[in-house]
Amino acid sequence: MKQLLILSGKGGTGKTTVATAFIKLLNAKGYADCDVDAPNLHLLMHQITNKISSNYYGMDKAVIDSEKCINCGLCMEKCRFDAIENESDYKVNPFACEGCSLCEYVCPVNAITMKKDVAGELMLYKSDAVFSTAELKMGSGTSGMLVSEVKKGLRDNLVTDEIVIIDGSPGIGCPVIASITGVDFVLIVSEPSISGISDMKRIIETANHFKTKVAVCINKYDTNIKKAEEIEEYCIQKNIPFVGNIPFDNKAVKAINKGKSIIDEDTVSGKAVKNVYHKTISYLLEKENKLESIL
Repeated sequence: MKQLLILSGKGGTGKTTVATAFIKLLNAKGYADCDVDAPNLHLLMHQITNKISSNYYGMDKAVIDSEKCINCGLCMEKCRFDAIENESDYKVNPFACEGCSLCEYVCPVNAITMKKDVAGELMLYKSDAVFSTAELKMGSGTSGMLVSEVKKGLRDNLVTDEIVIIDGSPGIGCPVIASITGVDFVLIVSEPSISGISDMKRIIETANHFKTKVAVCINKYDTNIKKAEEIEEYCIQKNIPFVGNIPFDNKAVKAINKGKSIIDEDTVSGKAVKNVYHKTISYLLEKENKLESIL
């Protein structure tokens, strides 16, 4: 199985739009949505059925037994996260609790225990293809761990060695690091803006740390030609494959609003993304093809 991860850094760049097009062009038998804070790939993949759900447990949360509590206030005094409140009695704010268990350790009467906390929902769809995704509860942490579980769900349920598409997390933090870990290739969908370029560079640095190959394309390149040229020049300087430009397209917006992919409609962006797809797959398989030619 080869894993092609699609990232963007900055949200709203068009990562999921490109990922959906790739899934359909490849007729992928396995794909995943690792944007666990706000998953949306399922909105454009209508053929998914046979949903299997399971709870995702994050860090344990502290719970105070009011009958045992002697109101000494030691837990509140020692908590570095201000997670313990005192109104009529001492209680733990589950949104502030980081699960460090210090309060449990310092409590002189064992009135505090750490309990499992449901931090989100894992979802697996198994029909013609395997689709793994998840949604984190509002205010919950450990998003990087949940991303790893999403990828594990995909790996454990696939019965094919074909290419799988992973729609990665936006941003540049822990979920992105978890998304990159273990994949074969990363396609960065950049946007011609200052923040888009900054995030692209940081993702490239992260991928280099994991020795993961990357390629870059630009979405809505014609909204700022100067910045688009700056991205291409950067890729040339760093010897990073540049796989194409996708223009801004009003028809693409209309297609997505109808729940369709940009390749389902007659759009200029759809034609452009097909070229990006073919070049990206070529780079993904390049190492394998070289090995076969040597053998």
